[in-house]
Amino acid sequence: MNIIRYKNRGKLFLLLFAILIGMGSLIYTRNLVEKLKVEERENVELWAEATRLISLSDTSQNVDFLSSIIDNNNTVPVILTDESDSIISARNFDKERISDPVYLKKNLENIKEDNNPIVINLENGHFNLIYYKDSIILTLLIFYPYIQLGIIILFILVSYLAFNSSRKAEQNQVWVGLSKETAHQLGTPTSSLSGWIEILQQKYPEISITRELALDVQRLEKVTERFSRIGSKPALSDENIISIISRTIDYLKSRTSSKVNFVIGYNPEKEVVIPVNPALFEWVIENIYKNAIDSMEGSGEISVCITETEKNALIDITDTGKGIPKSSFKKIFSPGFTTKQRGWGLGLSLAKRIIEEYHNGKIFVRHSELGKGSCIRIVMNKNKS
Repeated sequence: MNIIRYKNRGKLFLLLFAILIGMGSLIYTRNLVEKLKVEERENVELWAEATRLISLSDTSQNVDFLSSIIDNNNTVPVILTDESDSIISARNFDKERISDPVYLKKNLENIKEDNNPIVINLENGHFNLIYYKDSIILTLLIFYPYIQLGIIILFILVSYLAFNSSRKAEQNQVWVGLSKETAHQLGTPTSSLSGWIEILQQKYPEISITRELALDVQRLEKVTERFSRIGSKPALSDENIISIISRTIDYLKSRTSSKVNFVIGYNPEKEVVIPVNPALFEWVIENIYKNAIDSMEGSGEISVCITETEKNALIDITDTGKGIPKSSFKKIFSPGFTTKQRGWGLGLSLAKRIIEEYHNGKIFVRHSELGKGSCIRIVMNKNKS
């Protein structure tokens, strides 16, 4: 079961849920806006008819009633012009600037682009025009669903980050507790094995296998030390990483199939000294090599190359395995990601944490090609940060 796949599905569901809510709100609001647009135009047409009737000075008409119709328009900005577009009056604009002809002229030009004018037919073939634009309420309503969608997405994003942070902190506490308990449990049998190895070396010095057993016990002690340090900031010291890498390769070489060819692209006698925690840095190299061996299914070539810049040491570990899809370049460093039937998918995740959080370095897939192999690059700082 791939934990990462389910997490990604959950994220996708949240995103789709936000989009559906936003789209539903957008469609509903658009329908509402169209209805209000029609209603506002009808109101302006009524306002125009009232203006026409008053302009005719027909005493048979109820002038007070018509005036009340005009006065009731307190929301829709309108400009009344003659047939040559000379402004006669305006309503529902900025009260402090409504007397400014330049301000009104500019608004008139803008309004012409929004709605078709309403014609007021007068006597003798003359006419006036009423230009209007959407009311402030209608304008706000048009933008409301977009604002709502943005708020929903922001809410889901903040909720996701808060939930993810809380869950990550909880998981970290579980892993730290589990790691320290594992270190404690390994301590006793490892110490016992170390004592038995020492007795065997003293009584049977001629047996060569005791040396290999001693190396395995030392490895167990290092594993115990690694687990005991999880959750605490490790101390860094200036170490020759070439020596550490060579030592790790030698250990793995004697415990790996002879079909795996280990190639070193550096001078073993050279020194590249940088601040590291040796036990944790060995763990990183070991995890990368083991993943490479699994990728090659026990047969192929692994090479390591070390180069330097003024500020960094660059370590490239290349294998001839099955390669990594480009879409998984970042996923392989996520906890729980694995393509194997067995295992928890924590090796490269721990490697990333050790390099980036404890050593302020970087680790990433430099390049990979399906069926041909991959290259993992580690960038280490030469100076303590």
